[in-house]
Amino acid sequence: MEFPSANKRNLETIPVGELGIIPLSSCETLGKKIDAHIVQWRQEREHEHLGSPLLESYAKPSYLVKASVPRFGSGEAKGIIHDSVRGDDLYILVDVCNYSLTYSLCGHTNRMSPDDHFQDLKRIIAAVGGKARRLNVIMPFLYESRQHKRTGRESLDCALALQELVKMGVDNIITFDAHDPRVQNAIPLHGFETVQPVYQFIKGLYRAAPDLKADPEHLMIISPDEGAASRAIYMANVLGVDMGMFYKRRDYAHVVNGRNPIVAHEFLGADVAGKDVVILDDMISSGDSMLDVSKELKKRNAARIFICSTFGLFTNGLEKFDRAHEQGLFHSMLTTNLVYQTPELLEKPYYVGCDMSKYIALIIDTLNHDGSISDLLNPTDRINNFLQKHRN
Repeated sequence: MEFPSANKRNLETIPVGELGIIPLSSCETLGKKIDAHIVQWRQEREHEHLGSPLLESYAKPSYLVKASVPRFGSGEAKGIIHDSVRGDDLYILVDVCNYSLTYSLCGHTNRMSPDDHFQDLKRIIAAVGGKARRLNVIMPFLYESRQHKRTGRESLDCALALQELVKMGVDNIITFDAHDPRVQNAIPLHGFETVQPVYQFIKGLYRAAPDLKADPEHLMIISPDEGAASRAIYMANVLGVDMGMFYKRRDYAHVVNGRNPIVAHEFLGADVAGKDVVILDDMISSGDSMLDVSKELKKRNAARIFICSTFGLFTNGLEKFDRAHEQGLFHSMLTTNLVYQTPELLEKPYYVGCDMSKYIALIIDTLNHDGSISDLLNPTDRINNFLQKHRN
């Protein structure tokens, strides 16, 4: 990943506190990758205050803080911190979508749900007990982010969760591609960042198709619905190509499996015939919408179709994607490693993974120095540099 070298970033300030990273078991693999990046950078960095007692623990063999959440036979649990965190600048990572983890409940095996993961996050925060200097939560998939607004007499779960975290002492919440970033209005006086992985997607697209041509004659960005339009507009603008959008016509008179069924996909945009197409969205849940959009684009004679989604949940399995790929409905599918990836998914010939560990490591390293992450949140310059190198 072609980010500015960590050594070239202006990180000469004294850190907020000794760095500590707590990846919950749901985020253990990603946490180890992040830790490895920061360890390497700080061992190589020539910090001007290295001789100061304030930086005595600056370069360490690992910044991971050992923590666990053991459970009783009844299914209840408790959070335990096994290392000292007094005065630390703590970063707690949690993947609320990791359904691969299980626990025992009265002799039965239960898979962990998002509710279980969120509860474990609160247990670890409670175990810290206010002894850390600063608490930061990195929650790539924002808990309950799909329940962000009220359309009837219903709960506002995402807003409640955010307020609960800040009341427990969390200073900053960092998430990726929030379903609706306006949910941060629930905590207007606290840090909330939603990060877009567009740069990683563009690099992944060129890995999937090195002959990709980013110009209006050969490429087009498609939003599968009105909610994802802003993502598609940004990507289209930085690539200098056209953008189109599908409008989901729903049957609001009926509810099926908790949602209003889609009657038809109406397309708004220029002609896609003969062009490569990128469908960009925040998540693939069942995948029905993405595949329906792919079918509609193929009816309009689109060339190669690339499906890009920050979170690949695949709640109904991968069989329908296998069939769709065999039928030529899409060329490649790109998702990040911000949520749990099954071994089956990683082996698919059409799948391209986008590793976000270095990006998160840069954010943590910069925030620990109380530095600005504006250039990390806005990747326009990096995208332009990458495209220029590719064209050259």
